[in-house]
Amino acid sequence: MRRRAHFRLPRSRAIVLAVAVLAAVSAIAGAQRGFRQRRAFIEPNPTYDGRFAFVRLRYQRYNGWDFDYPAMERNLMFMVRELTTMRPHVRESNVLDMDDPELMKWPVAYLSEPGYWVPTGGEALGLRNWLAKGGFLFVDDFYGNQWANFERSMRMVLPDAEFVRLDTTHPIFNSFYSIESLDKMSHPANPSYKAIYYGIYERNDRRRRLVAIVNYNNDIGDYMEWSGRGWYPMNMSNDAYKFATNYLVYALTH
Repeated sequence: MRRRAHFRLPRSRAIVLAVAVLAAVSAIAGAQRGFRQRRAFIEPNPTYDGRFAFVRLRYQRYNGWDFDYPAMERNLMFMVRELTTMRPHVRESNVLDMDDPELMKWPVAYLSEPGYWVPTGGEALGLRNWLAKGGFLFVDDFYGNQWANFERSMRMVLPDAEFVRLDTTHPIFNSFYSIESLDKMSHPANPSYKAIYYGIYERNDRRRRLVAIVNYNNDIGDYMEWSGRGWYPMNMSNDAYKFATNYLVYALTH
């Protein structure tokens, strides 16, 4: 896996962010047809060429793994390209099974709707091996009593995993943007659920890197998918991009 990337800091990140959000939405607006529409097909994965490409994890038994696909990753990769010196694949992204050997080529992966995720033995083993090799897992889009299923499933992957509640002092919230508060986000399906952020550390050692960030009571993927379309307040979409960009920068520099 490639573990290093170089980044540049815009003069006014807030202004660049707002402009880039609108540009990204305009560029792909024609690809969006309806709220959480089911997908008739999965687009081809890009050929590995050393450049960063988004990875979405596919799992069996429930189709929530593809919510917000592919608009969310297109918008996010457009933002990353505009804000950093990375040159990621923007129009292409990966959909991979957890036990696919191709996953080992990529440093970051996204898991959607884990409140209904139940991994097979092979999927759990594949994800465990990828995390051990240096992978970083970005978990998103679940809330309320869905935590119980996520924790049970995650322990199939990492039986001894400790879920540590994070605050703004953790480097992941300052790796590119300085996020001063974690109290603004909520789950779009039920805004009464306020976001909480958990980390899983390598070997459960808080002196080591995070191997996973868990967005509980949140769905920043949805905020990014529909940014600028009038579904949600612009500040929520802007904050979603800030969190996601920080996650990627942290993952690629730790």
